[in-house]
Amino acid sequence: MRGVVVAVALLCAAGCTGGPTAQPPPSSTTATYPVPAEPVRPDEKPLSVPTTADGDTAFTLLGLTTGMETLIGSHAEWPAKGRFARVRMVVVNNGRSNVLFDARKHVLLDEANAEYQVDTQAMLIKRQPDKLELGAGVRLEYDVYYDLPKDAKPRAIRVFGGPTLTDLQDQSSTEIALGGS
Repeated sequence: MRGVVVAVALLCAAGCTGGPTAQPPPSSTTATYPVPAEPVRPDEKPLSVPTTADGDTAFTLLGLTTGMETLIGSHAEWPAKGRFARVRMVVVNNGRSNVLFDARKHVLLDEANAEYQVDTQAMLIKRQPDKLELGAGVRLEYDVYYDLPKDAKPRAIRVFGGPTLTDLQDQSSTEIALGGS
């Protein structure tokens, strides 16, 4: 026991010698905004896929809903030809300039690689964004709707981040897998 007391005393004395003191390690995490958590909608499957960039625009897919037979908005009820699919996403302009962003340009791909365009009527009924100027550093969260055949299973979404200096017509895109939906 006496040896332990001596060892502790020596360590305490060493800490008081005026030599270099131990500093806490630098923080390796970046500060984040305290964005409130939003509950997943009852019919929605949360997605866990990495944020993906297309030019200066970054996309984070949040949720996927499939099998919706009808949409109800503030002014209309609209039946699907097949079944509606809804992708909830966040888009962020990480650039230093505004970008002309077309929220209805994204294409949904199914397991057979068939392509589906955004259902513009569904987007209108659910009052989702159209074409807009996405400011520098601006974050937008919204839904994109598609009308798919009843047996189609969504596999991925092809996103367009807006025109860039190397793609003035915004023809290049980035494909994001929907995470085993």
